[in-house]
Amino acid sequence: MKDQYNRTIDYVRISLTDRCNLNCIYCNPKQQNLCSKKASLPLSDEQIVRLCGLFYQLGVRKVKLTGGEPLLRDNVPDLIRSLKETCHMQSVTITTNGVYLKQQLAALVQAGLDGVNISLDTLDEKHFTKITGYPFLHQVLEGIHSAMNVPDLNVKINCVPFEPYQNDLIRLAALARDRNLSVRFIELMPIGTAAGQKGMTKQQILGLLEAEYGPAVLYEKRLGNGPAEYYSFSGFQGKIGFISAISHKFCKDCNRIRLTADGQLKTCLQYEAGTDLRKAMEQHATDEELLSLISEAVRRKQKEHQFWSDQKACGLEKHSMAQIGG
Repeated sequence: MKDQYNRTIDYVRISLTDRCNLNCIYCNPKQQNLCSKKASLPLSDEQIVRLCGLFYQLGVRKVKLTGGEPLLRDNVPDLIRSLKETCHMQSVTITTNGVYLKQQLAALVQAGLDGVNISLDTLDEKHFTKITGYPFLHQVLEGIHSAMNVPDLNVKINCVPFEPYQNDLIRLAALARDRNLSVRFIELMPIGTAAGQKGMTKQQILGLLEAEYGPAVLYEKRLGNGPAEYYSFSGFQGKIGFISAISHKFCKDCNRIRLTADGQLKTCLQYEAGTDLRKAMEQHATDEELLSLISEAVRRKQKEHQFWSDQKACGLEKHSMAQIGG
């Protein structure tokens, strides 16, 4: 499946819910507690499986399950099994905050889960509580430990770095020294409630890490489905990754689309516009009609985001990252 700029689209991120059990300062602050408010009615498992079958027909082979917090949804293992066995997806992975991962991991892996990304911005208990709003660091670390004990499960740590906590990043990176996992630093994207906040760039973080651990060596091979750029450090078992959407825009290689919890097909994270696939299904659209809607949406996929620009683009996303399944 190609867009108008000849990019191959083979990867879909699917939000299972816009609810979350944390209130991270860059995603879901306390004034928008999504566990205490009525969440959007999510697509059913049957609707997700139907759409993924159509995505597969169009060339999509990789699925990332996101949220909100996807493990707040019931029967996630059943959905993973369907995506693997019914939709024939080559890779099904999940991004989670890790709070419920330990309890659910065995069932997820048995269902066919290929990898897990765990969001963690600090190993300091006080800082974790300040960033997320809750003292759940111990549960997250237990989830990471459990995931590391699963053979062949691809484990990645996702960190959104902030300057007030930059010393925490050195300690967090050390997880990849002592374990065969990847620690990825993701530049803050100014979307929804994160607009106006200041994160850290790849170069700032790389400078901190090289001062502590020595020279970083670019890893030439591709790891995973996304745009992360990886580095090796001497003595490290795992890799350090950077997702640098702001300082090193990678839109020319974008291979993804997103399906929100309420059924909007989004082709770029920055823009609010989407194609309402839920409405189409509720109006009894045929598979052929849905394939046409998806193909047309992908064909019109935007060339690039405008995060770097002083000019304000039209139709920018106003929802939080938790609500759009970033």
